[in-house]
Amino acid sequence: MKYLLSCAAFFLGSFMFAQVLVINELDSDTPGVDDKEFLELKSETPNFPLDGYIVVFFNGSSSGGNRSYLALDLAGYVTDGNGLLLIGSTTVVPFPQYIIPVSVIQNGEDAVAIYQASIDDFPGETLATQENLVDALVYGTNDPIATGLLELLGLDEQINEGPNNNTNSIQRFVDGEGNVFYEATTPTPRQNNDGSGIVFNGISISVPQTTYNEGDTFDITFTADFPVSEDFTFEFSLNNQGFNESDFTGNTTLTIPNGQTTVSSTITIIDDDLDEGDEVALIRFLNLQEPYIPNNGAIEVRIVDNDFTVAPWGTPINPTYGIVESAQPEGYYESLNGLAGEDLRQALKDIIADQNTVRIHSYADVIDILKAADQNPLNSNEVWLVYTEQGKPKLDFQTGSSGVGKWNREHTFPRSLGGFNSIEDDEIADGIEFFWMTNADSLRHGNSDAHALRAVDAAENSSRGNQHYGQYNGPSGTLGGFKGDVARGVLYLEIRYNGLTIENGFPSVVGQMGDLQTILTWHRNDAPDDFEMNRNNIVYEWQRNRNPFIDLPELVEYIWGNKVGEVWNQELSISDSSFSTLNIYPNPAKDYLEIKGITAETEITVLTLEGRQLKTEQISNDSTINLDLSSGMYLIRLSSQGSSVIKKILIQ
Repeated sequence: MKYLLSCAAFFLGSFMFAQVLVINELDSDTPGVDDKEFLELKSETPNFPLDGYIVVFFNGSSSGGNRSYLALDLAGYVTDGNGLLLIGSTTVVPFPQYIIPVSVIQNGEDAVAIYQASIDDFPGETLATQENLVDALVYGTNDPIATGLLELLGLDEQINEGPNNNTNSIQRFVDGEGNVFYEATTPTPRQNNDGSGIVFNGISISVPQTTYNEGDTFDITFTADFPVSEDFTFEFSLNNQGFNESDFTGNTTLTIPNGQTTVSSTITIIDDDLDEGDEVALIRFLNLQEPYIPNNGAIEVRIVDNDFTVAPWGTPINPTYGIVESAQPEGYYESLNGLAGEDLRQALKDIIADQNTVRIHSYADVIDILKAADQNPLNSNEVWLVYTEQGKPKLDFQTGSSGVGKWNREHTFPRSLGGFNSIEDDEIADGIEFFWMTNADSLRHGNSDAHALRAVDAAENSSRGNQHYGQYNGPSGTLGGFKGDVARGVLYLEIRYNGLTIENGFPSVVGQMGDLQTILTWHRNDAPDDFEMNRNNIVYEWQRNRNPFIDLPELVEYIWGNKVGEVWNQELSISDSSFSTLNIYPNPAKDYLEIKGITAETEITVLTLEGRQLKTEQISNDSTINLDLSSGMYLIRLSSQGSSVIKKILIQ
């Protein structure tokens, strides 16, 4: 179907072309996952530098309000020999000169415009304007007419691409009399719409598979669309961040012989002894010159490092205890002693929300925090996923709209329930040295508080949604090793931030989360293990605060449980200098414990996690302590010469 612009639009279009740059083709909606969208610009003269131009996309729906949702700075880009610049994702063929994320171009009653302006003139949600306008296109996919955008951009007609999931693009044409019209037809990315101009020879990159181990060998094949007219030599690269020439061998300068279409290179991944983590080789052309252009590029090939490390502690479904010690500073919780009720709560808040010491980082930084804090003890190249209870390569973090096979960040206290959301600066990952100071009233910072964020399977994250715990109990068939961990995460948030509470039932009030009784049960039945203590230590390095319910799990009872109103006294000193040679084993235990390294008179006390004493013995040398306890988690306190130390043991 063809669309002829009105006279007013025709004159505007002619004026715009005189200003050398127009919107030549737009594909805003593609079948399936909608990943082949693109925008093509055309300059009146070829090889035209685009410095000083920007492209802005506007949302014309009622919710979008005719405001911008994406702005692209064209500085540094140059149109090709046909005067074209292709803007699209890495899935578009041929490979775009300007790369944008998949599915970022919206389809609906929307618009795209070229401005001769600064990118700073169009922050997010800027109202459409004709000021500095060069060219514009209002378009739809069988949508209502965007009258607001038409008026704001000075146009008379909205161009229809077709229904949803159509196979068309909108293309600009000029007839023999100079009239501008648009046609919805088969896409022609990086080709003149009328078939004129240079016919480019696209070259495609292919590999047999996208994952290889160190030591593997594979071929990279390069195929031209049609035979080359003379020997054609080109270079390519596999380098990407830490992956470089020291990690592989193989020829990266190749020649397609005259009259042929293909050439291959054999690459061998070097099997070294370095634990570099899994890496990604990025296959891309270095020096293609027209008429040769890339059909694809930035082909990712994962290189799995076989030198990963295994931690001495277990995963949450195969937990160990007592291997990882708390990194809390000496005296960190001393101010709690002798307090009860609201005084105890406030004193705890004063520690973990201390505005003079506690820091918070961006939501983007949380990715790096989780890669360390939630690292899989069985494989240092993976994170351990909450809920699904499995390892997932760190490289598989979700960056696009599809979460299939990916992991992302789970708010144990959902954002919609907590009332905290991201700001623009949250998208900047600037590392541990850059942070915001924070306090108990900084509720927005709950968005990126790593004590309550976990690595999660992306699909399971969607399944959980904003359900309360008790409504959501994890995937069926899993062991539930996550339950105590997430319980302590949300309990921490109630104390850390003013405005958050954990309630019985499933409240619908912002700032409230449930179910308290479920969360308490999960805490009691799944005691802190080494994985969780290591996590607490790593988050402390970034945030300068700790989750006290990992260090002192019995505190939960004094604030929410069966000891509310009782006075807290943590007489168990953190100091263990008198026990530097102490060794308690086996752990987990069954009927007995061996205690080695005793050099002086020592009192051994066995306690429940709530602090109730079960058994006390005096020993003066290495001893065997007989146990008659049911399965579960217990504390062992050893006191000698004015010092004491606590160890956790698991009774099977």
